[in-house]
Amino acid sequence: MTLPDQTIMQPVTLTQPALDAVRDIMVEKNLQGYALRLFISGGGCSGYQYGLAFDSNTRSEDLVIEADGVKLIVDEVSIKYLQGATVDYVEGITASGFKIINPNATSTCGCGQSFESGTGESSGGCSGCG
Repeated sequence: MTLPDQTIMQPVTLTQPALDAVRDIMVEKNLQGYALRLFISGGGCSGYQYGLAFDSNTRSEDLVIEADGVKLIVDEVSIKYLQGATVDYVEGITASGFKIINPNATSTCGCGQSFESGTGESSGGCSGCG
């Protein structure tokens, strides 16, 4: 009996530039033993906004993903909105920073920091970036 091929998708993926940026920041700020926490919260122009923070506290409900020596933590509520997302780090002429590519976002704000999901839930409307 053969089993069908199944693709196992990582819940959230970090690109190599994101991994390198996280490592650099952790060394620069002396954050040994910390992980990068990715979360969503209500607000932003489109209903939800992304958040990133360094955290040394992991809860039993958290999903912990380790890639290339970097730990990423996502809480049990946020993962519902971030399943299949990619965290990237982009460098541009005028700005550099982390970018979340989220396949669950049905629309995003021009700032790229907030999104609306297909769940029909929303915590606000567009009131401008910032």
